Amino acid sequence: MNLIADKAAQNFGLDPAVVLAGLLEREQAGSTGLGRGVAAPHARVTGLEGSRVVVVRLEQPIPFGAIDGQPVDLFFALLSPIESGVEHLRALARISRLLRREDLRDQLRRASDADAVRFLLAQGEAAAA
Repeated sequence: MNLIADKAAQNFGLDPAVVLAGLLEREQAGSTGLGRGVAAPHARVTGLEGSRVVVVRLEQPIPFGAIDGQPVDLFFALLSPIESGVEHLRALARISRLLRREDLRDQLRRASDADAVRFLLAQGEAAAA
Protein backbone atom coordinates (compact mmCIF):
# COMPACT_ATOMS: atom_id res chain seq x y z
CA MET A 1 0.00 0.00 0.00
CA ASN A 2 2.95 2.30 0.59
CA LEU A 3 3.89 2.02 -3.08
CA ILE A 4 0.35 2.97 -4.13
CA ALA A 5 0.32 5.94 -1.74
CA ASP A 6 3.71 7.10 -3.02
CA LYS A 7 2.60 6.83 -6.66
CA ALA A 8 -0.59 8.76 -5.88
CA ALA A 9 1.44 11.48 -4.21
CA GLN A 10 3.84 11.65 -7.12
CA ASN A 11 1.22 11.58 -9.89
CA PHE A 12 -1.66 13.52 -8.33
CA GLY A 13 -0.03 15.79 -5.76
CA LEU A 14 -1.65 14.04 -2.81
CA ASP A 15 -0.30 13.56 0.68
CA PRO A 16 0.95 9.94 0.76
CA ALA A 17 0.07 9.61 4.46
CA VAL A 18 -3.55 10.59 3.77
CA VAL A 19 -3.80 8.16 0.85
CA LEU A 20 -2.23 5.34 2.86
CA ALA A 21 -4.53 5.97 5.83
CA GLY A 22 -7.61 5.90 3.58
CA LEU A 23 -6.56 2.69 1.85
CA LEU A 24 -5.68 0.94 5.11
CA GLU A 25 -8.92 2.02 6.74
CA ARG A 26 -10.87 0.47 3.87
CA GLU A 27 -8.82 -2.75 4.01
CA GLN A 28 -9.64 -3.10 7.70
CA ALA A 29 -13.28 -3.47 6.70
CA GLY A 30 -12.33 -6.41 4.47
CA SER A 31 -9.86 -7.27 1.77
CA THR A 32 -10.33 -5.69 -1.63
CA GLY A 33 -8.67 -8.70 -3.27
CA LEU A 34 -11.04 -9.59 -6.11
CA GLY A 35 -9.41 -12.90 -6.97
CA ARG A 36 -7.41 -14.12 -9.97
CA GLY A 37 -4.40 -12.10 -8.79
CA VAL A 38 -6.24 -8.78 -8.79
CA ALA A 39 -7.04 -6.29 -6.02
CA ALA A 40 -8.94 -3.01 -6.14
CA PRO A 41 -8.08 -1.08 -2.99
CA HIS A 42 -9.99 2.17 -2.84
CA ALA A 43 -10.49 5.26 -0.72
CA ARG A 44 -12.03 8.68 -0.74
CA VAL A 45 -9.35 11.29 -0.07
CA THR A 46 -8.98 15.04 0.16
CA GLY A 47 -7.24 16.94 -2.60
CA LEU A 48 -8.89 15.40 -5.65
CA GLU A 49 -11.37 16.98 -8.04
CA GLY A 50 -12.17 13.70 -9.78
CA SER A 51 -11.48 10.00 -9.43
CA ARG A 52 -8.03 8.67 -10.26
CA VAL A 53 -6.59 5.19 -10.54
CA VAL A 54 -3.12 4.02 -9.61
CA VAL A 55 -2.13 0.78 -11.33
CA VAL A 56 0.66 -1.30 -9.81
CA ARG A 57 1.94 -4.56 -11.24
CA LEU A 58 4.24 -6.59 -9.02
CA GLU A 59 6.87 -8.98 -10.34
CA GLN A 60 6.14 -11.34 -7.46
CA PRO A 61 2.54 -11.74 -6.24
CA ILE A 62 1.91 -11.12 -2.55
CA PRO A 63 -0.71 -12.48 -0.14
CA PHE A 64 -3.58 -10.01 0.08
CA GLY A 65 -6.53 -11.89 1.53
CA ALA A 66 -8.24 -12.22 -1.84
CA ILE A 67 -11.56 -14.06 -1.97
CA ASP A 68 -9.99 -16.98 -3.85
CA GLY A 69 -6.97 -17.15 -1.52
CA GLN A 70 -4.57 -16.45 -4.40
CA PRO A 71 -1.74 -13.92 -4.09
CA VAL A 72 -2.12 -10.59 -5.91
CA ASP A 73 0.13 -9.03 -8.54
CA LEU A 74 -2.23 -6.49 -10.14
CA PHE A 75 -3.47 -3.58 -8.04
CA PHE A 76 -5.98 -1.04 -9.34
CA ALA A 77 -6.31 1.54 -6.58
CA LEU A 78 -9.27 3.87 -7.01
CA LEU A 79 -8.97 7.24 -5.31
CA SER A 80 -11.96 9.56 -5.33
CA PRO A 81 -12.82 12.93 -3.80
CA ILE A 82 -14.25 12.82 -0.27
CA GLU A 83 -17.63 14.03 -1.48
CA SER A 84 -17.96 11.44 -4.25
CA GLY A 85 -20.74 8.99 -3.65
CA VAL A 86 -22.32 7.10 -6.48
CA GLU A 87 -19.50 8.09 -8.84
CA HIS A 88 -16.98 6.27 -6.65
CA LEU A 89 -19.12 3.13 -6.59
CA ARG A 90 -19.69 3.25 -10.36
CA ALA A 91 -15.97 3.59 -11.02
CA LEU A 92 -15.24 0.68 -8.71
CA ALA A 93 -17.84 -1.44 -10.51
CA ARG A 94 -16.28 -0.56 -13.90
CA ILE A 95 -12.85 -1.62 -12.65
CA SER A 96 -14.24 -4.88 -11.32
CA ARG A 97 -16.09 -5.66 -14.57
CA LEU A 98 -13.08 -4.83 -16.69
CA LEU A 99 -10.73 -7.02 -14.69
CA ARG A 100 -12.98 -10.07 -14.92
CA ARG A 101 -11.67 -10.52 -18.45
CA GLU A 102 -8.90 -13.11 -18.40
CA ASP A 103 -7.47 -11.91 -21.72
CA LEU A 104 -7.12 -8.37 -20.42
CA ARG A 105 -5.51 -9.50 -17.16
CA ASP A 106 -3.00 -11.55 -19.15
CA GLN A 107 -2.23 -8.62 -21.45
CA LEU A 108 -1.78 -6.29 -18.50
CA ARG A 109 0.68 -8.72 -16.93
CA ARG A 110 2.70 -8.73 -20.16
CA ALA A 111 2.50 -4.97 -20.84
CA SER A 112 5.93 -3.47 -21.42
CA ASP A 113 5.32 -0.06 -19.83
CA ALA A 114 2.78 2.38 -18.40
CA ASP A 115 1.71 3.57 -21.85
CA ALA A 116 0.88 0.00 -22.84
CA VAL A 117 -1.18 -0.43 -19.66
CA ARG A 118 -3.11 2.78 -20.39
CA PHE A 119 -3.74 1.64 -23.96
CA LEU A 120 -5.01 -1.77 -22.86
CA LEU A 121 -7.31 -0.25 -20.25
CA ALA A 122 -8.69 2.26 -22.77
CA GLN A 123 -9.33 -0.58 -25.24
CA GLY A 124 -11.02 -2.59 -22.51
CA GLU A 125 -13.24 0.36 -21.58
CA ALA A 126 -14.18 0.92 -25.22
CA ALA A 127 -15.04 -2.74 -25.69
CA ALA A 128 -17.20 -2.72 -22.57
CA ALA A 129 -19.18 0.34 -23.73
